[in-house]
Amino acid sequence: MANVQKSKGVIAILTGGGDVPGLNPAIRAVTIRALREGYRVVGIRRGWAGMIEIIRDKEADNSHCYEWLTEERVNRSFRTGGTFLHTSRTNPSKVAKDRVPKHLQEKYNKDINDLTPEVIKNLDFLGIDYLIPIGGDDTLSYGVRLYQEGEKVIAIPKTMDNDVPGTDYCIGFSTCITRTIAMTDILRTSAGSHERILVMEVFGRYAGFTAMLPTMAGVANRCVIPEHKFDIELLTQLLVEDRLKNPSRYSSVMISEGAMFKGMDKMVFEGTELDAFGHAKLGGIGDIISQKIKELSPKFNKGKTVNTINQKLGYLVRGGEPDAIDSIVPMAFGNLALDLILKGVHGRLIVLKNGRYDNMPIDVVTSQKKVVNVDKHYNIERLRPYYQKFEMLPLFIMTSE
Repeated sequence: MANVQKSKGVIAILTGGGDVPGLNPAIRAVTIRALREGYRVVGIRRGWAGMIEIIRDKEADNSHCYEWLTEERVNRSFRTGGTFLHTSRTNPSKVAKDRVPKHLQEKYNKDINDLTPEVIKNLDFLGIDYLIPIGGDDTLSYGVRLYQEGEKVIAIPKTMDNDVPGTDYCIGFSTCITRTIAMTDILRTSAGSHERILVMEVFGRYAGFTAMLPTMAGVANRCVIPEHKFDIELLTQLLVEDRLKNPSRYSSVMISEGAMFKGMDKMVFEGTELDAFGHAKLGGIGDIISQKIKELSPKFNKGKTVNTINQKLGYLVRGGEPDAIDSIVPMAFGNLALDLILKGVHGRLIVLKNGRYDNMPIDVVTSQKKVVNVDKHYNIERLRPYYQKFEMLPLFIMTSE
């Protein structure tokens, strides 16, 4: 076992999947509270990758896999975006042969390898009593696996898509919406100057929350989401009508990256390479829709073509410092995790539900999907959110039912 000082125990924290603002505040919250309660805290570097690459030798240099955290370390980073522990999309239960760490290649030489036994040994090597993964449903699904293997896991939900089941809110979502609104306000000046239709592609593989909320806030006339395969002619007609009604002669639409229109049989991908959780990188549906709108626009505009401005917002909405909500919620989530540890409770997902902080069984992450309730929130005839019946709904309107 690694040489650690006597304490109440050791808590490990890691961040996996895509970066979002709010990760560093969560790391800080866990670390400061844990240290003050008498625990040591180790930060696992590069998500689950750090947990499979450890060499179990006290003389080995494992600095690329983990670091022992202090108040000084986390206080330097919590105001910034991203994660200072770094991240990856590693899935220890499905490691490709060429990704197996060198010191394990003789033992694990299949095309796809399950390195979970090594992860468990590495947890023991570090003397870890509790593990706190922060991530989306992919990262946390492996946390569920470790819990089922007998490890003490408490999960914190993070994803700007806001699609982790069981919680109304995931770290990163508010800043994502804030950035999207701000950048749309920038782009609309060009759209208005040139009297065009503005097409903006945003993240959202299976869930359309990142397109729905900005549209609901008024920065786009329409939005199309993965949960509903839409009619491209209807979208074009609506946007042309919106443009004619606008004194500045422009209109706008928010496109989820996972959206499809009728006639498409699959999402649009940038390439064929899959990540460790089986996902190909999405991107390009905005380009296709933009071109289609331009081609179809004469049909609804007295024979005249309407040009488009096509912009993929991409990583701009997940970069930079966290907003107020993504500074406060991670602080609360981190302290909630420590509250559970002090009670000896584990196997839980920290959640924000119905306006209150709480926790749920961790396996909710893998037991269901969280997507937009189309019947309740999305008008398929108008291709935009419903604007009614807001009473008693949560802050961000749409939640997991």
